Amino acid sequence: MSKMEKFEAIWQRAAERKGGDDALRALLPPQSEGSLASDDRLLSAMSAQIFKSGFVWRVVENKWPAFEEAFWGFEPHKLVLMSPEQLDQRMQNSALIRHGKKMQAVLDNARMVAELAEEHGSFGRWLSQWQSREVVALWAELKKRGARLGGNTGPYFLRVVGIDTFLMTGDVTSYLQAHQLIEGAPTSKRALTQAQACFNQWQQQSDLPLASISRVISCSVGDNRLGGSH
Repeated sequence: MSKMEKFEAIWQRAAERKGGDDALRALLPPQSEGSLASDDRLLSAMSAQIFKSGFVWRVVENKWPAFEEAFWGFEPHKLVLMSPEQLDQRMQNSALIRHGKKMQAVLDNARMVAELAEEHGSFGRWLSQWQSREVVALWAELKKRGARLGGNTGPYFLRVVGIDTFLMTGDVTSYLQAHQLIEGAPTSKRALTQAQACFNQWQQQSDLPLASISRVISCSVGDNRLGGSH
């Protein structure tokens, strides 16, 4: 594997491409503050991200109030009691996005949230126990215990609710591969562990959140498709 670039060098290249240090800082994602939302809000955000995967985000956002009503405010302990017949009724509701597998994922993930809340006091408390230096392990747990949370869906959800994480977007993956910092498929456990190790080093060097480091790397290479990503 090649020698890692110092984060300072990555920053300098990104700043040159974006018009200087101040311009680059303006592109960094905002840092979250405070505690995580309640479990129903976390489940709502998770479900919204699942529906946004492979779909037009604006359409999902416009329809989300109808989802809130149809899925009982995403209260996990209510949703675990939803019957197959009740779910079928929602599949006939034209106000919703009628994707059967994604609707089923709402119920499957409600069970996950309820189970983890039972074990840890709340789902949010379980999430907050994970350190940023082991965030890919959290990705793996969400994928294993939940439904339709693989790929970047789980990480996007974490980013939305205020958990610091990098994202394996096209630009980030291309950078890591070009510098031979990951081996094998970028979604493999080995590659993700290697990526985590790189981000941990860059975080030590920069004292920046993983989300900001991810954005800077994206700005240093590629097409910089920043619309809600990186």
